[in-house]
Amino acid sequence: MTLLELEGVSVRFGERAVVDAVDLAVAEHEIVCVLGPSGSGKSTLLRVVAGLQPVADGRVLLGGADQAAVLVHRRGVGLMFQDHQLFPHRDVGGNVAFGLRMRGASKQSSEARVTELLELVGLPGAQGRAVASLSGGEQQRVALARALAPSPRLLMLDEPLGQLDRGLRERLVVELRGLFSRLGTTVLAVTHDQGEAFALADRVVVMRDGRIAQAGTPLEVWQRPASEFVARFLGFENVVPAVVSGGVAATPWGKVAVPAGTVEGDCRVLIRPAGVVVVPEGGGLGCEVVSRTFRGTHVALLLRPEVGPGLEAECGLEGAPAVGDRVAVGFAPAEVVVLPGE
Repeated sequence: MTLLELEGVSVRFGERAVVDAVDLAVAEHEIVCVLGPSGSGKSTLLRVVAGLQPVADGRVLLGGADQAAVLVHRRGVGLMFQDHQLFPHRDVGGNVAFGLRMRGASKQSSEARVTELLELVGLPGAQGRAVASLSGGEQQRVALARALAPSPRLLMLDEPLGQLDRGLRERLVVELRGLFSRLGTTVLAVTHDQGEAFALADRVVVMRDGRIAQAGTPLEVWQRPASEFVARFLGFENVVPAVVSGGVAATPWGKVAVPAGTVEGDCRVLIRPAGVVVVPEGGGLGCEVVSRTFRGTHVALLLRPEVGPGLEAECGLEGAPAVGDRVAVGFAPAEVVVLPGE
């Protein structure tokens, strides 16, 4: 069942459309992450849903009801910002209970709810701690508990882990997904970090210049980017113009096999680094190793081919070529993605 629906939503700042005719539906209990570079309109979209940003066109519906005339505090949504915005003069318990008190909850019910939520977010018994004494990760947990306290029908997160170091982000995003699954929370989050979005979301929405460039499950978006923009935003650099004919693509790197049924004609071809395979010398495209970077599970290589632009490749830890080595590479068809021409 759909909880949130955006119908043709547009936001303009002067003549510029920051959000441009966006249609988006979020189902109950679904976690949707809106992903995109700075200026793509993702945070503005969140503010529209919260009622903090008026729309030029379109409608926002929650539970099927148009929200145009509904005040911010009556929409039943929770909003958590990147900087947490905790009240420094209130202790942890006071911060978490703030929304409950504003809604007229009794002291006894507020205390019980605060206790429950602090246990859920991994801070049991922290009610009396000063905000200033908390680490960044602990402040994030308190802000989350405060957003969840009034039991919002929709929880919105704006770059919630952006200020934390990578190790803590990776750990907390797993905890958040587990917590939301247990609570059955419907979540709309925005981030510029694709790793965070792919780990957290049931569905990823990639935005570009105020429009949706692609939407799908993390696996769908990762395996089949819809455009060169999406591919490059996800970090793939091996994208070149090509012409498909007879089951192969003519590229600056030579002929590359493409998936069966690919439409013939002009296109762009993406070859994932995992699909650039070192083969016996003389059996493929000759390249020089320009750089190699240890990535934990593999070695990332930057290659200078005899023809065509530079290539990114991956290989195992054992036997990885050194900088300056000459190698030959072939292309694994399973890692080739044909994109529309741009």
